[in-house]
Amino acid sequence: MNFKASSATLNKAKPYKYKKQMTPTQIIRWTVLFLGGVAMIMPIVFMMSTSFKWPHEIYNLKIIPDEPTLDNYAYVLEDGRFYKWFINSLIIATITTISAVIFDSLVGYTLCKFRFRGRMIVFVAILSTLMIPTEMLVIPWYLMAKDFGWLNSYWGIMFPGVMTAFGTFLMKQFFESVPDDFLEAARIDGLNEFQIWWTVAMPLVTPAISALAIFVFLGNWTAFIWPLIVTNDPDLYTLPVGLTTFSVEQSVEWELIMTGAALATIPTLIVFLVFQRYIIRGVVMTGLKG
Repeated sequence: MNFKASSATLNKAKPYKYKKQMTPTQIIRWTVLFLGGVAMIMPIVFMMSTSFKWPHEIYNLKIIPDEPTLDNYAYVLEDGRFYKWFINSLIIATITTISAVIFDSLVGYTLCKFRFRGRMIVFVAILSTLMIPTEMLVIPWYLMAKDFGWLNSYWGIMFPGVMTAFGTFLMKQFFESVPDDFLEAARIDGLNEFQIWWTVAMPLVTPAISALAIFVFLGNWTAFIWPLIVTNDPDLYTLPVGLTTFSVEQSVEWELIMTGAALATIPTLIVFLVFQRYIIRGVVMTGLKG
């Protein structure tokens, strides 16, 4: 009986799991990742901290202010210009994102699913533009905007981003995962090429569309150099450009700039939270294809 009881007790006992010790390589890897994460987060932490500080506390490196205040937020939100800049950025980023998704997907679909002479030459030419620094394109863009009469206009700010080489490459790579049999079946059903692209191919690459939309939106939402160059009309200022008006000749009101920057992160945070599952799915699909 005692033997049986002991056997039952042993059977119920859970096997001991030895904890796997981290190797020196893993320790170094996690340490580097941790330090990298801290380096990326600290600017955001100091931005939020500065937005709650009084002017005399700006150069105090304390993360938690001695006398937190909401006066900076009240001042910025009561300034009517902030809402104008916010709306301008929202309009420009939204329209540019929609245009980039449409044009990049059209070009990517064409380069992927149609066979024509010079197709690879066009694709390589588009990819080659990725090697050109944006700063080198500012002067040609400005001359184009001047010749077409787009200076001091929404279109002048938006036109460089309505189509992107990276977006074309991304969409082409994802369209390669769409089976040609689906497209042939749609042609047999009587759909034209535009209908096939819109109703068959596009729904199958939703992760790529979402990822591209986020990249383009964030890129245009945070754009500074080009909107600063192409317009000098305060009514057309985007949020990053408008925040510079808090700087005066003798001083810079960092507390107001950081407050505006903190408020400007709200739309980007919302966009990421809404579409993050599509980004993750897109990364996974890209890894599987690679």
